[in-house]
Parts: sequence; C-alpha cells; structure tokens
Amino acid sequence: MTSTATDIIESFVLLRLGERRFAVAAGVISELVAPSRIFRFPHQTREIEGVILRRGRIVPVCDVAEKLIGKPLRSRRFYLIAQRRYPSQTEWVALPVTGDCELIFADMIPASEADLPHVAGWLSHAGDVIEVLNLAALTPGPVADMPFVVHEPQEPASPLANEVHS
Repeated sequence: MTSTATDIIESFVLLRLGERRFAVAAGVISELVAPSRIFRFPHQTREIEGVILRRGRIVPVCDVAEKLIGKPLRSRRFYLIAQRRYPSQTEWVALPVTGDCELIFADMIPASEADLPHVAGWLSHAGDVIEVLNLAALTPGPVADMPFVVHEPQEPASPLANEVHS
C-alpha cells in the first residue's frame, strides 16, 4: 500500500467475524469482555439482540455479522464494547466477535464515495486489505425526535353532568 498525504496513521483493533477480519479505530473501544447474560425483551429494532449490563450501563448487543458476512454469529468469544458517536450524544454498543482481537498501528486510506456507508476506510495488515468500520452507520442509532401533538387541557367534567334527572 502506497502512502499518500491523505493517509492517517492510527491504532486499530482488529476483530474477527467468522473467517473475515475487520477493524475499528482503537479510540472508540472501551473494553473487550467475556460473553455475559443477554437480557432479551420485545422491541422493534431487528439489529439489537438484547442488552448486557456493564459497569452500571445498559449496553445494546448488536450482531453486525449478518450485514458484514451474510450470516449471524453462532458462537461468540468476546464482546467488543465500543462507543458510537453521534452529533448529539455518545452511546456504547457491544459487538459479538468470534476470535481474538488485536491492536495494530496502520495507515488508513479514507473511504471513497463508492464505498458503503459502514466503511470508514481501508488498511493493509499481514497481506490482507481490511475494512475499517463506521459504527454509527453500521449499528442502529438514536431515534430522531418524533413530532408530538400538544393537547389543550380540558376542563374536568362536572360531577353533576353525569347525573340523571327524573
């Protein structure tokens, strides 16, 4: 890979999903933890399997493997706890991974307009070209403020209004 003026030298965490490796900027990684109990509940966000409790926080578990490799993960070795940064807030997300994670330093080539939205860039490591993931684009984010209707307060009905007069 040839270095250019647009290359960015950074640290990355390599993670394995099935047989493929992906990278996430190390600056957004909070920790790597052993799998723990997932609390499942009814919800409408297909990408969220459930939540785990970590350091007093409720952390959504998002299996991004189906989007990236075409099938959900059957086994998990760790959860990579990462921060998703949005314009108005930062949230944690737990990404299941199937193998060991590795910290590397590499030159990142930024994504082009032709790349999918979840690709933040590309790097080369040990002879492989690896996608650097944009977690904000890959995982479900905060719900935009939904419009709401303001109802005018109504006068309470008079207790005498329901009386039947004979």
